[in-house]
Amino acid sequence: MYIIYNFLVLCVCCLFVLPYFLYRCICEAGFTTRMRQSLGGLRDEEIASVAQKDCIWIHGASVGEIVATSPLVKEIRKAYPDSPILVSAVTVGGYNMAKQIIQEADAIIYFPLDMPFVSESFVKRIQPRIFMPVETELWPNFLRAIRERNIPVMMVNGRISEKSVKTYRYLYGIWDDMLNTVSRFCMQSSIDADYISHLGADPKKIYVTGNTKFDQTYAEVTPEDLENYKKELGIENAYPVIVAGSTHPTEEKVLFDVFNEIIKSYPEARLVIAPRKPGRADEISKLAKQYHWESGFRSKLLEIKGARSKYPVLLIDTIGELGRIYSVGDVVFVGGSLIKHGGHNVLEPAAHAKPILVGPNMQNFKDSYALLSKVGACKMINNSAELTKEVLDIVGNDERRLQMGAASLQVIKENRGAAVRSIEYLQDLLTLTTVDSKVEASYPTNIRNLHDEGGGRLRHGDAVIQYLYQLAHGPNTPFFGWILLGILRMFSYVYEFGVCCKLDFYKSGLLKQKKLDCCVISIGNITVGGTGKTPTAQKVAVIIKNMGYRVVILNRGYRSHWDQEMGVVSDGKKIFMTAYEAGDEAYLMAKTLPGVPVIIGKNRALTGQFAVDKMNAEVIIMDDGYQHWHLYRDLDVVLVDTFNMFGNGCLLPRGTLREPLSHLDRAGLFLLTKTDQSSQFSRQELRDTLDKYNGDAPIIESIHHPKNFVEIADWYKGIHENAKDLSELQGKKVMVFSAIGNPSSFEQTLACIGIDIIEAIRYPDHHDYGMLEMQYISERAISKEVVAMVTTGKDAVKIPTEFIYFNREMPLYILNMDIKITEGREVFEKTILNAIQKETNE
Repeated sequence: MYIIYNFLVLCVCCLFVLPYFLYRCICEAGFTTRMRQSLGGLRDEEIASVAQKDCIWIHGASVGEIVATSPLVKEIRKAYPDSPILVSAVTVGGYNMAKQIIQEADAIIYFPLDMPFVSESFVKRIQPRIFMPVETELWPNFLRAIRERNIPVMMVNGRISEKSVKTYRYLYGIWDDMLNTVSRFCMQSSIDADYISHLGADPKKIYVTGNTKFDQTYAEVTPEDLENYKKELGIENAYPVIVAGSTHPTEEKVLFDVFNEIIKSYPEARLVIAPRKPGRADEISKLAKQYHWESGFRSKLLEIKGARSKYPVLLIDTIGELGRIYSVGDVVFVGGSLIKHGGHNVLEPAAHAKPILVGPNMQNFKDSYALLSKVGACKMINNSAELTKEVLDIVGNDERRLQMGAASLQVIKENRGAAVRSIEYLQDLLTLTTVDSKVEASYPTNIRNLHDEGGGRLRHGDAVIQYLYQLAHGPNTPFFGWILLGILRMFSYVYEFGVCCKLDFYKSGLLKQKKLDCCVISIGNITVGGTGKTPTAQKVAVIIKNMGYRVVILNRGYRSHWDQEMGVVSDGKKIFMTAYEAGDEAYLMAKTLPGVPVIIGKNRALTGQFAVDKMNAEVIIMDDGYQHWHLYRDLDVVLVDTFNMFGNGCLLPRGTLREPLSHLDRAGLFLLTKTDQSSQFSRQELRDTLDKYNGDAPIIESIHHPKNFVEIADWYKGIHENAKDLSELQGKKVMVFSAIGNPSSFEQTLACIGIDIIEAIRYPDHHDYGMLEMQYISERAISKEVVAMVTTGKDAVKIPTEFIYFNREMPLYILNMDIKITEGREVFEKTILNAIQKETNE
């Protein structure tokens, strides 16, 4: 569905939007800024105050939404005085209005066009803490980019029109994705709440908070301000002053017909028209001439220093003033209601205690209208005759006029507080999305490339992978990069088709699975790298060994240099291979798991049969085996990294998913890893996702638990007596380097311990270190004046022996870690035991 949507968006942009933008750039001064920003051309200085700073991003489309945004921003600033606030708008009017009335914002920008590469670029560069769309500003590609980065979304001042209810249904699966992305729906009324629920939103996420437009204060006018407005418009002694706000074509003709009748009874009457689009002022002036009325333009009257001419018709051709201009009226008509548009905001004139008249089409503001009409503050008319009658009656009856105005103001006062209520839900959401153990560590990352100093041994394939990763996840992506990523997305669909076909072949029996005479437990994941498969396989092996079963680990031997179909890394007593021959993961398991044989080979059926025949294996742990369907397994343990979850949601090669999320249905047990580096909210969202695809598998939580530091020379010899307590490096400056799937998680762990990371050097996953690189790292550490270098056990097995035992000036510590189950340990062990006993018939 996204393909169809994006194709249509691209066609609309090329055929209509871009020509329209170019036309407005030529005819309208300053429009180039909107065009540049909307197409993704944000300058660094325009977002410097908010980018990568956990800003709160609030978005309103046009003037009306920005008015609703104003009180929210004020409350956010009170609640979070140190958090940067970003405000975005779609229209020029909304942008200019934000500049005028939202002084608390740290940055104001134009919202991106909803094209994939443009939306992704905005989100990658800004990385907000939360995104808050006002009313129904939901855009598929933008929300998809938000969702891929696990950024919470909270709709504020939510409003759903009847027209929207019908339109959104045509989005099908895209609409479901958008709704699932939103974490909180703060709706204006119970009617809007019912609509959004009817459209598929989770009722548990829906709250009625009221309309924040009741809380707006930007349009407040002092007595002095009111006198100045009257002087500037030349209406000091005029009566009555009829203000018509947000008018549309054809409505002005009705107003002139009415004014013709009013002027007969009130020669000093004035008609003030503020068209919805200020650019229509000239068009309305020409229409006024047909009625023999001379028009005064607000913009030109502002330039006059002395007394102004007494124009019978005044046209407001400026932006952002209507809310205050309503104050000069004796009676107000709100446009967009005599035509089938759905009306406009009636709360702005109500805040000035004005009697209000509207046409019969108020669907878009039905709740506000209902409140005002119920107390007699707002009257609906159907045609010019009724409008004339009501205007004459109101201006001729002081008591009625004052009663309607007082009722308007009372409604405003009684319904204030929506902004405060919305911020309470925001605070709750941000509390849930806060990572308790997170340390806001700031340190430079040094990503080594093929031709960089200290990168000479980097494989070309690694360099390509690293480059593509930077394109997909880095803050800046060149235009040709988006083209490349688009091509990769097409390959993702091809890859997904192949994966699904292969799995279907196994399910249908066209491809046969090998069944071994023992229990097989797979430890795997649905993403590429970084979930903690190796330490989890070690943990499970120890648990099973302590249960009294003979366990053997099968590893594929990734990046090994063993040229045979199968190789015995360890028989549980002796290690037969080097890390270079076996690969880093297999060698690390062999070294740290005495008593547990480790075998490598891509054909797990072959290595598994060998383990049964030659090593009497009762239980086989298939490391990284979720996608190895050739070998039948009794239990699939699927790991999910709560720090990174499912990457950007795309399959290889565009993303990091190995299979579609729907394939999680094969799992027998889910193990959430690094839960201390994720928030309660994100874990619950993850649990909901897992439950959606597999409601039967237990969900267990775990953390990567740091134990101590060991100098690499002692670590290699298995000497742990000299291990350093974690506290010994607290507050000390260190150099960190790694070549693992998720280096930021490792660095986060060190930061939480209290280590001062001066620099983090990152190589691609499974990278083999040479003396050139180690010399580079060592010299850089000395130049940074750190007290030590720190790396992982997985990296330690790939460091050259000559460097380990070299007379080094600086210690190199290995951080010893294990998997610690924090929730569901009994269920975890029981599920494993049940799988073993079921197979062994115990």
